Amino acid sequence: MKFIKIVALLVGIALVYTAIAGDSEKEKEFRVAAGVGDVETLERLLDEGIPVDTANKFGVTALMMAIQNDNLEATALLLARGANVNAEASEGCTALTFAAENGHDALTALLLERGADLNAKTRAGWDAMMIAARYGLTDMVDQLLYKGASTASRDNNQRTALMHAAEKGHPETISMLIKGGSDIEARDKNGATALLVAADKGNAASIDALLDAGADINAVDQDGATALIWAVGQDHLPAAERLIYRGAEVNHQDADGITALMEAASVRSEDLVYLLLRNGADPKMLDNAGRDVHAIAKKRRNKRVVSLLKEASDH
Repeated sequence: MKFIKIVALLVGIALVYTAIAGDSEKEKEFRVAAGVGDVETLERLLDEGIPVDTANKFGVTALMMAIQNDNLEATALLLARGANVNAEASEGCTALTFAAENGHDALTALLLERGADLNAKTRAGWDAMMIAARYGLTDMVDQLLYKGASTASRDNNQRTALMHAAEKGHPETISMLIKGGSDIEARDKNGATALLVAADKGNAASIDALLDAGADINAVDQDGATALIWAVGQDHLPAAERLIYRGAEVNHQDADGITALMEAASVRSEDLVYLLLRNGADPKMLDNAGRDVHAIAKKRRNKRVVSLLKEASDH
């Protein structure tokens, strides 16, 4: 209980600090009132002439404060009194991106009704759709799609909302985005598709959702690596199992000649080595430097992996 009280106190301090950073005392009071949902104080200060869009030194307005703290009545009042729904904070955030980040469906609907810009982005290049996708807010994604939000928009790393959902492991959101027109084979700045991103993070359920929708299981990034090579390289056994079960090419070599089996030896995973050998991985293949998986395993000094590979080569 003491810990909860301390956390609540710290949250309160942070709220007040964010609201009061800059300008007059009444403007500070105005933003604090929005943050705590004090509609009576908001109305009084507005009637006294406080500008509805007054912002602190970070560009955060009372509307944004109300949105961040899920205060529907305060939000409705501020919008009714003329608050700019598309005002931007210093990081490029808008009321809509704040609503998406905090998962506020009702507030998002209200903002969209009042003309919130679906394409507004933060400095990282994230729009409301991407933010909702990252958090797995499927209902909000559906809401944004209904209002005409684009699934093709890209952030600063050329990632789409679908890639964000794949990265964070939200299969239901993935399915909704694909239904809404997301390009399943779109690529980020490294040439990775959503499937490669899901494999890199070990999100087996997301892998299934993408493959069920027709994703290319053997798509490669700019280095020639497949989803299986990415999953194995990150030591994600369940994801590797899923990819192999779904038909991934086991002996594919990337631009450096590296195979999934070589990656398994590099991460010293007995389970992955066994899985790959059992499913047809070739221990005799060479990378571009002329090394086979035995040389890699010996360098990594895992006796069990070396033994597994020797047994496979002797048969």
